[in-house]
Amino acid sequence: MFYKAVFSICLFMVSSFIHAQEKTDSVKTDSVKVYKPAVLPAGYIQQLDVVYTNGTGWNKKLDLYIPPLTGKPTPIIINFHGGGWVSGVKESQSGGFKTYFKEGWAVANIEYRMTHEAKAPAAVEDARCALIYIIKNAKALNVDVNKIVIIGGSAGGHLAMMAGLLGNDHRFDTNCLGIDNVKVAAIIDKWGINDVWAWAYCCKSHSAQNWLDTRKKDEAYAKSLSPITYVTKNSPPMFIVHGDADSTVPHEQSVILHNKLVELGVKTKFVTVPGGGHGKFTKEQTVDVNKQIIEFIKSLDTFQ
Repeated sequence: MFYKAVFSICLFMVSSFIHAQEKTDSVKTDSVKVYKPAVLPAGYIQQLDVVYTNGTGWNKKLDLYIPPLTGKPTPIIINFHGGGWVSGVKESQSGGFKTYFKEGWAVANIEYRMTHEAKAPAAVEDARCALIYIIKNAKALNVDVNKIVIIGGSAGGHLAMMAGLLGNDHRFDTNCLGIDNVKVAAIIDKWGINDVWAWAYCCKSHSAQNWLDTRKKDEAYAKSLSPITYVTKNSPPMFIVHGDADSTVPHEQSVILHNKLVELGVKTKFVTVPGGGHGKFTKEQTVDVNKQIIEFIKSLDTFQ
């Protein structure tokens, strides 16, 4: 009872410090889309719209779902939504965390700056800040810093990879300095963009070109924003899933990434979904992918 009370006080202090706003159970709207809030298991605590980074005239928020105390720190999943750095809201992801809740893991669901708010590398800066925020506040949130898994789909996969692969490379940490040991236990890349330059021109992606803005012809700059640039033999374990009929982000991008990870000896698993589009799989395929993601995470040395 004492530890539960201490945890509750710490969580309240963190949320108060950053002016978290607790939301009601009302649905969310983005244009005509309506999103229902996450359905939490008994004992879970939610803190919604927690400000994790800010600048002049703007701030960005995350939603936290914290499980009940078990006597030890909990793993956490950090999630980034997709949308080509152009669209999407964190609330669209709220119904997709049941698999992690069943494991008793915490979840942080992240929003970040879109192209209309700020061009590259703003979204990458925000992704790094979200990860660093969790690390900085791990004790108060009862999070195990050795069991941080970062995940995303499409542009969210790109941001998850950038945040995790950069490690202690602080080039995009301008808004969130102060942590020297930045690491994740694993990266889950769902049909993500790992080569921004290739996607911008080989695939003629207007989203990528708009995001790169005035530097859209600068190949070196685009490569500096590409996850595959940062893959080394010391990279975190990576689970990759991609449909082989994806007409938005080519399946080949994930093939190249996986081959590089294998070549360097990084723990990895690559799941190709037959006939799968850009995150569009059958219900059975989705269930199987989620099962394999959990199995991969549980196979990690840090989770033993």
